[in-house]
Amino acid sequence: MAIIGTGPTGIYTLAGLVGHMVPMEISIFEVEAEPGKGTPYHPDANDRIMLANIASVELPPITQSLTEWLSGLPDQELFRLGIARTAISEREFYPRVVLGEFLQTQFRALVDVGTANGHSIVVRSCHRVVDIRLNNDDIFLSAETLAGERKDYAFDHVVMATGHNWPDRTEVKPGYFISPWPAGDLKAIAPGPVGILGTSLSAIDALMTVSTAHGVFYRDAAGQLQYAPSAGSETLHVTMMSRKGLLPEADFHCEYPYRPLTICTPNAVADAIAAGKSQLLDRAFDLFARELAACDPDYAAHVALSSLNADNFANAYFADRDEADPFAWAARNLAEAEHNKRHNVTVEWRYAILRMHEVIAKIVPHLDEDDLKRFGRGLKTIFIDDYATVPHLSIERMLALHRADKLSIMRLGSGYELDTDSVEIGARILLDEQTHDFEAFIDATGQSALSVRDLPFPSLLSQGAVKPAKTLTSAEQADLSDPAYKSTGGIELDAQYRPIVTAPLCANLYCAAIPFLLHKSPFVQGITSAKEIGDIVSAAIRGNATDTTPSLILESA
Repeated sequence: MAIIGTGPTGIYTLAGLVGHMVPMEISIFEVEAEPGKGTPYHPDANDRIMLANIASVELPPITQSLTEWLSGLPDQELFRLGIARTAISEREFYPRVVLGEFLQTQFRALVDVGTANGHSIVVRSCHRVVDIRLNNDDIFLSAETLAGERKDYAFDHVVMATGHNWPDRTEVKPGYFISPWPAGDLKAIAPGPVGILGTSLSAIDALMTVSTAHGVFYRDAAGQLQYAPSAGSETLHVTMMSRKGLLPEADFHCEYPYRPLTICTPNAVADAIAAGKSQLLDRAFDLFARELAACDPDYAAHVALSSLNADNFANAYFADRDEADPFAWAARNLAEAEHNKRHNVTVEWRYAILRMHEVIAKIVPHLDEDDLKRFGRGLKTIFIDDYATVPHLSIERMLALHRADKLSIMRLGSGYELDTDSVEIGARILLDEQTHDFEAFIDATGQSALSVRDLPFPSLLSQGAVKPAKTLTSAEQADLSDPAYKSTGGIELDAQYRPIVTAPLCANLYCAAIPFLLHKSPFVQGITSAKEIGDIVSAAIRGNATDTTPSLILESA
């Protein structure tokens, strides 16, 4: 079998295989020279100041937990990573590159475990998979080395764990960046007006890279974080912008593992799905609202929950923040979050929404076209806001930049225009009959969803066996060939993440690449999702791994 990619999904898939006693030949393909770090945590793509937004307690252990690994490091290694031994905690957040080093050590440990258990594991670093073709009984795979040498293989199972899909070229015109990665490209941005499209963690990553290229953060005598620009960088000013013009909230304290839900349970949502597509979103919202009211009656009264529905709950959820200055709100929210962390206080309404987002997400593949749009406009936005909270230090840094007059927030609404053609460098925002010019502009809106046409494997595309995911335009019809179905993007997959192929071809291709899953699984990003996907895929492979005949290697490496 083959695993393409050694980021978190590939690692958790491997973890689910190495304990299996049926001997396997496992080939692992990685385009980078250092397998095991993953693009979101690789030092070539990320600045050391960029923080991951997953606390140690939430990160599923592999051969060790993150805190166990950190605690076992010698003092000089902790110093190199910039971590004080006294700061090691299950509730702490660490730089992305630290998670990358943790993941790499776990990957290497898994290879050792698998080899000890009788598996043959070959790690092919600096190998880019350039083609996949489904045959009747196996799967063809072609890879290229850095030297341009092409090698062909055939496997019984192939796992596409290719992770995030970032453009090869970030700066597509002078001063205009279509991605904040690799972070090193942003360091060349000169002082002046800088625009960042987005206000979430990806945008914060871009902000941190630009700001630390032109200044430093420090704590004053009172312990408050401040920012000082470098000499010659006085003209630097960053404007972050989004439709709502809101900053993310600070990570909030809650019990982990999650307390079980009592009303909006997985079984209750499954029953709502089984009742049919008609009014499915409204049935799910009823479960959501009842659970929320039971968990936090005061919050339910504050937002008049009994009068709300799936279409207007988001308006009530964001109402208080909409009316406040974003930095004043951020300061109050940070103070509350820090107090609650010190005293182990859980804000019940936030915790209830957090626990419900993955349960409610189960309805998404079953929604008809109209309800899918309603979900995207409403509940999806509040779920993302609730679970995409950021480390407290990230909020502190943004407040420090604002106090130094280096950061502002712009609310775009829906009537703005982004113009890159009429300016020589950067970009121009046209909003409310006003023009805002930026000498550098970064699109930091994050990973976009991909569909079949975006697959980078020409043979797989030309075969036409892999189909786009679809949703019903009516509540009654259920035939996938019916024109009432409309493509939603993504890939049509079964419960084991295998593309649903109709031709007599090998069905053991597993699409575990996050961008191709987002259309029907909007909350599938992050390491916990990688763990869940890896568990499902590895279990499916183990269930089929009864034949110990080695896979055919057409050209030896």
